[in-house]
Amino acid sequence: MLILLPPSEGKTPAVRGDAVHWPSLSFPELNTHRAEVLEALGTVSAHEDALSLLGVGASLKDDVDRNTRLHREPAAPAHQVYSGVLYDALGYQSLTPAQRKKAHDSVLVISALWGAIRFDDRVPAYRLSMGTALPDVGRLASFWKPRITEALASLTVAELFVDCRSSTYAAAWAPPAGQTVAVNVFTEVAGVRKVVSHFAKHTRGEVARHLLTRRGNAPGTPAQLLKAAAEKWSCELIEGTARKAHALNIILPG
Repeated sequence: MLILLPPSEGKTPAVRGDAVHWPSLSFPELNTHRAEVLEALGTVSAHEDALSLLGVGASLKDDVDRNTRLHREPAAPAHQVYSGVLYDALGYQSLTPAQRKKAHDSVLVISALWGAIRFDDRVPAYRLSMGTALPDVGRLASFWKPRITEALASLTVAELFVDCRSSTYAAAWAPPAGQTVAVNVFTEVAGVRKVVSHFAKHTRGEVARHLLTRRGNAPGTPAQLLKAAAEKWSCELIEGTARKAHALNIILPG
């Protein structure tokens, strides 16, 4: 089982420590492409219109300034750098040592800057969304898709992918549809369902935590994932097709 997560938009910078050590990152075959994106990001972030070009507000100026010096910024494990609703719900710090090891083995973060990394990869805090287009790189989801597909090809054999990403990050890589279950979250009131956003992030984080902390074997099929999720939520499985992933719909009370 592999749990696919998006990064958080907000990140917690490391206070001290060494800069990112490129050879130690997972999927080192992506390093050339990571360097290409980092260079383009640094150039854009130094521009006088950087905030507009990156689509962020004035309150994030310090984050954008940090983008210009990422090669020397302190790095920390991804599970520490990424913060926000989903990661708070996952609660890495309260996992046991065995559960943390499972997280290191089972969680993949699809990133606009790094392509794909594991939870224990050490990276600096940065500001960049997968929906951004960078000069000489283009739209990042389009840039990363063939490169991630090639780098992660060996992972697509006999794995179940639990996809907790938003659509923006799902566009950057699509694992085999038959082996993938997208986690969707709805509220239901008087039989009427509504898609939720804030609670979707929180619930997806809870799903990831449940899969990392529950006893027994990790689910290996969509049906087994449904059974595991039903231990905690009201849910249903929508069968996929040859080209469309399965969907695990979690229904929260309104």
